[in-house]
Amino acid sequence: MTYHFISIGGSIMHNLAICMHLKGHKVTGSDDEIFEPAKSNLEKYGLLPDEPGWHPERITNDIDIVILGMHAKKDNPELVKAEQLGLKIMSFPEFIYENAKNKTRVVVGGSHGKTTITSIILHVMKVLDINVDYLVGANIPGYDVMVKISDNANLLVVEGDEYLTSTLDLRPKFHLYHPDIALISGIAWDHCNVFPSFDIYKDQFAKFVDTIEPNGSLVYFEPDENICDITRNRRNDVNYIPYDTPDYTVKDNTFIINVDNTEYPLKIAGKHNMQNILGAMKVCSKLGIDSHAFMNAVTSFVGAAKRMEIIEKNDHITIYRDFAHAPSKVAATVNAVREQYPTQKIVAILELHTYSSLNINFIGHYKNTLKEADEKIVFFDPHALAIKQLPMLNNEDIKSAFDDNVFVCHDPQTLTEQINKFTSDKCILLFMSSGNFSNIEFKEFSKHA
Repeated sequence: MTYHFISIGGSIMHNLAICMHLKGHKVTGSDDEIFEPAKSNLEKYGLLPDEPGWHPERITNDIDIVILGMHAKKDNPELVKAEQLGLKIMSFPEFIYENAKNKTRVVVGGSHGKTTITSIILHVMKVLDINVDYLVGANIPGYDVMVKISDNANLLVVEGDEYLTSTLDLRPKFHLYHPDIALISGIAWDHCNVFPSFDIYKDQFAKFVDTIEPNGSLVYFEPDENICDITRNRRNDVNYIPYDTPDYTVKDNTFIINVDNTEYPLKIAGKHNMQNILGAMKVCSKLGIDSHAFMNAVTSFVGAAKRMEIIEKNDHITIYRDFAHAPSKVAATVNAVREQYPTQKIVAILELHTYSSLNINFIGHYKNTLKEADEKIVFFDPHALAIKQLPMLNNEDIKSAFDDNVFVCHDPQTLTEQINKFTSDKCILLFMSSGNFSNIEFKEFSKHA
């Protein structure tokens, strides 16, 4: 078959394009801008568009299916041409579901932790040599392509994103998969540009519960009152499986989890990750994997890319990169580093990059999220505001929203100079963002230590 991807540079879109290419289909695509690692990944498989932009003349009747990414707008020239020709147009969640209707579907949702939980499940599947299809929005060691849709796997594991599906379908993506087993890790307001109130955002998770197949299962983090609110008396044909925080200790900067009176040393850290492990275990238990086999596999899990990822370490300095950007994620990440290094100096550097984080009316939700750090820096790039058509932020307003001890800047040179003030001391540098800090080179800071 012939597939054309509009907005092929997206995290999932480019991986799905590669997946279809590897299955022997003809794949083309377009985008107005493609960033790393999508650019290199597409180039590796000969799928990188020869020039940026939209080219409606390339939309022809010989295309079987057009896969539409969220980045494309309603007036996208290629989308308009595809509609004029009457071509079949699908979002990637629609496409994934259509190719997995006969599989057991596991969908991991939540405002935080869903990438890590999905990655843990997939890591266990690989270690135990269980054939599985999957979709996850981050690179995992041992996996070259982060989307797999095959003809012989009976199981599909999906990271369920609550963001909108496409310009033609304004449902959250995770509403389209209809899981047999679902997980919700937590609910904390995000994406205020499309969900203008917490109640509206929270309701998307209630609707997600409604999409679970009859007699399916919902694994959920029981201490989260918002999850309990949306599940209470909602459905009596769903098996509810709660999880909490497991028994664990920290010794010599290593987290050790206790399961069934057996201790398992881990390569990942943080209370939130102990909870993520237990949630993943509950899912795998439903799939017939016993706790001992699960935990033995988890001991070799090093984390997904950009999730508490160590990018440089020496005797003087350790540099972490993390995808944390929403308030709950930022707090969990900072707290995890503090728990792992209780006496070490921690410099937390947060970039405001998403619509929500760059919205002055939302920034107040970050209050106290950095409190466990010794030094706190908040950075934003005015270019990101311009792209999102948001007004310029005031440094003093940001300082007030976080706390008065936060240093705020919006140019990479000032950011670099401020960080270098702390690298003469033994410390942890913790970079948190869904962006790239205006392309500063993280590893350079270890040379100034």
